[in-house]
Parts: sequence; structure tokens; C-alpha cells
Amino acid sequence: MNARQRYDSLQGDRSQYVQQAKEAARLTLPYIFRGEEETTKGARIIPTPWQSVGAKGVVTLASKLMLALLPPQTSFFKLQPNESKLPELADDPEMRSELELSFAKIERTIMETIAASDDRVTVHQALKHLVVTGNVLLYMGRDKLRLYPLNRYVVDRDGNGNVTAIVTKEKISKKFVAHLLPPELQERKPNSVSQENKPTEEVDVYTCVKYENNRVIWYQEIFDKIIPTSYGKAPKDADPWMPLRFNAAADGEIYGRGRVEEFIGDLKSLEALSQALVEGSAAAAKVVFVVSPSSTTKPATLASAGNGAIVQGRPDDIGVVQVGKTADFRTAYEMMQTLEKRLSEAFLILSVRQSERTTAEEVRMTQMELEQQLGGLFSVLTTEFLVPYLNRKLNVLQKTGVIPRIPKEIVSPTIVAGVNALGRGQDRESLTAFLTTISQTMGPEALATHINPEEVIKRLAASQGIDVLNLVKSMDEVNEQQSQEQQTMLDGQKELEMIKQSGQLAKSPAMDPARNPEAMSIIDGQMQALSPTQGQEAPGQAEPGGQGGAPPAPGGQP
Repeated sequence: MNARQRYDSLQGDRSQYVQQAKEAARLTLPYIFRGEEETTKGARIIPTPWQSVGAKGVVTLASKLMLALLPPQTSFFKLQPNESKLPELADDPEMRSELELSFAKIERTIMETIAASDDRVTVHQALKHLVVTGNVLLYMGRDKLRLYPLNRYVVDRDGNGNVTAIVTKEKISKKFVAHLLPPELQERKPNSVSQENKPTEEVDVYTCVKYENNRVIWYQEIFDKIIPTSYGKAPKDADPWMPLRFNAAADGEIYGRGRVEEFIGDLKSLEALSQALVEGSAAAAKVVFVVSPSSTTKPATLASAGNGAIVQGRPDDIGVVQVGKTADFRTAYEMMQTLEKRLSEAFLILSVRQSERTTAEEVRMTQMELEQQLGGLFSVLTTEFLVPYLNRKLNVLQKTGVIPRIPKEIVSPTIVAGVNALGRGQDRESLTAFLTTISQTMGPEALATHINPEEVIKRLAASQGIDVLNLVKSMDEVNEQQSQEQQTMLDGQKELEMIKQSGQLAKSPAMDPARNPEAMSIIDGQMQALSPTQGQEAPGQAEPGGQGGAPPAPGGQP
């Protein structure tokens, strides 16, 4: 079975999902998905929804998923050594520190490569497809990511949900594959100027992906013939083809279901109410005057009268048409507000209670409750996107020499974004609540007595994904710094005490030079004790008038 036949055989299983995806796109972002086999390159007329809640919800949810899966400024993964293979790491902290520094450098190199590429742009577009249609296919080449919407590919899975085959369908200009076309198509030339000026004709190109013996093999076909230069292969753990699903709705379903499909009822109701309310408001805003048939005022006179003009007639003969549906419009408007609130919560649009007493803690708790709804979704995307994306990125960068070879049996990459980030956030909240409870019930002294501050700092840093290496001081460094500060403080206190004692001694009567001639020598001795370097002479230096430091003899005799 060639690729075209395989595509046609699997197309029937996809038709229901395509129709549902088209309906979901009509209520949210109509441009994001076209009908089956629609490949028009130019602009086309698309319907405009009567409400924008669906579009806002899709963009908001896709952006939040994007920041959670590929956060900027931080790494979504961490390289960790396998301690069972390297038991000496437990006994050698310096070796572990050097390994972590090397791993951090590799992580920064990979994140810089991702930031320099347009991967985030393609991933954000893919997430919008997932939210609306529930399915998208990503091909990760050496240079960039490529996106295939649901109407461009088919997929087959086994009973466990593992992918067994993928077939994509594309259209390409004949001039790029002219040497591969049959002779009858190569020799056909335009028979008129109008045909010559028409856009270049296109042909169908099928890409078939197969999984065999832990390997991925793919090739392309045109007119049921394999293109010789299109063969490609890769290890299964570095698969460049990633068929993503928003969620697996039921056991045995090949394709996924989107977030929009889960709330399609509210979107349809909001669409109908919005249309009725907009059209009704437009009808109510229309101003039409009616004139009694027996009135002396002519309609033409009234129509041509300017603002502030004086017209002859009676006011009772002239009236204004009123709709009188204010109460009905109010009912529809209240129902629309209820639907908008439900949809905002479904698509994680933060709606803070409008009140003067709204606190920051209330806003934070509301945001955390909304994000916790995505726990299952993060699990699916971590398994089907982040892990294959990271493995493929590591494989390509190692082959191109951007990063060194990483032995798989010793170093294992671990995903720290997605559902793991939600878990770390929950750990942070639990730890903060625990410390607050102890402080409020037992007092701040209990924290200093029973809590290890070093471990608290490490756990808080780990809950926020911060590497504490060379950032947080160890207990030995803290104790050494405290000892130095205490020694400096003691030296200062001793000096102040000696100065104080010298001052008191100088004020005593015994230190008065008028009463005690030897007082000056005592004061000089105290000052020399405070400043040992002052007043001292070099070793062996003789005093004036003597030799060897000996005092002169009385009367000048030696």
C-alpha cells in the first residue's frame, strides 16, 4: 500500500474530528482552521463571530500554556547525574559541584539555541490549534519546527495509544519537482496566453512515516513513486514527528478533543444571544417618526425640518416608534454575563471580584485555583511534547557539536516545567502555610528553635526552580562570618573600655601634673598601651645622649 492509499484509508476516521474542529474554529478563531482539503494560499472570506469571548479565551489559554511549557529566562529541564552509576558523588561534594556547573552551562547553551530560533512562535501557534481543534502535528527539523493542521495529516495508533503510522499531504509547485513528473505532464505546455498567466499548477506530495524496530523511517511519494532523496531515519527516542493531542477523550480514539469542544454548548448559546442582542439593540436604536393621517403637518415638512426649526402642527399627531423590549433585553444580557463568567473560568481568564475589599491574597488564590485545573493537560503535553522535543533537541545539538556528548547511562534529563511546576508551586504554598501556622500558634521563637533555616531556604528555592549553587551560603560559611563579626565586636568593646578607663584615670587627682609630677609618664604609658606601634623605637636604636638604650650617668660621667 502506497502513501496515497494509506492516506485515503485513514481519512475516514478523521472526518468527524475535522467537522467538529471547523465548528469550534467558527465560534473562536475562524482563520485558524479550514475545512477538509482546503489549501487556498490567498485570502478568503471567513465568518465573523458575534462575540469575542471565545477568541480571547483561546489566546489567553494558549499563552499561559506557552509560558508554562517553555518559560522564558529559565530552563524547562534539568540535567541530573545518575547517582547509582556514580556512587562517589555522595562522598565528594566538590565533584558534584563541578558537574552541576557543567550541566548548568549546557542547559544555558540549549536555552540560548531555543531563544535564537523561532520555536516559540510555532509552539504558540500549535497550542492554539490544540485548544481549538484538539490535534496538531509538529515536525522538528534541524533548523526549525513545522506545523501541520488536522486537515493535512492522518495518524494511526495501537491499542495503547502509541503511534504506528503518520501520513501527511501537501501541495507543491510543479516547477520544484519537474524532473519527477511523468512524461505526459512534463511535455504539456500552455496553449494560450491566459493559461500561461495562470498561477503555477500544484501536485500532491505525500510523506509516509513508519515505526520499525525502535527506529523512525520516513520518505515522500509523488504520483505513487518514492522520491529517492527523501529518505530519513532517526532513533525512536529522538523522533522528529510529534502528533500532539489536547487530551485523549476516550479509550480507543485516535485523535484528541479540544478545550473548545468541551464547552461548545456555552459558546453556541453565547453566540446566539449575542447575535439576538446586537440585532435587537440596532433595531431599538433606529429612530422612526410616525404622523397621523389627519394631521396638518406633512411628513415631508417634518423630514426636511432642521434642528430647532418651527413647524406648524400638534404634538399629539406626531409620535416615535418604540421597541418596548427593555425587559427582554435585560434577561438576555444577564444570561450572557453568566455564560461569559463560565467561559472565562474554563479558559483561565482571571476575573477578580470588583470590590474595595479585594485583597492581593484573594487574587493569588483565584489564579492558583484556575491554574490547578490544567494538571491533566500538563501531563499529556509533558509526555507527548516536552520529552520528545527535549530528546530531539539534545540529539541534534550533539550531532552538530554545539554541546558535548552526554552519556545516557550517567546523565538523565528531567522535565521541571508543566505539571512539575504546578507540583512545586503546591509545595511552596504548603511550606509557607506550615511556617505561618507555627509562627502564629507557637510564636516566632519556635521557628528559631525548631526550624532549620538552611533547609527552609533550599526547599523554597527548589519550589520556585532556583538553583542555589553558589547563591546561598552554607552553614559553615554563615558560622565563620558570624565568628568574625563577633570577634570584631569584642575588639571594639575592649578598645572602648580601655579608652573609658584612661579617661577616668586622667580625671583623678593622682593624675594631676601639678600635684603629681610623675602623672605625665603614667598617662604616656597608658597611651602606649592603647597604641603599641606608637612611641616604640626600632630594635637596637639608642636613646639620645646614651648608648645601647642605657640612661646617661649622673653628672655626665660614663
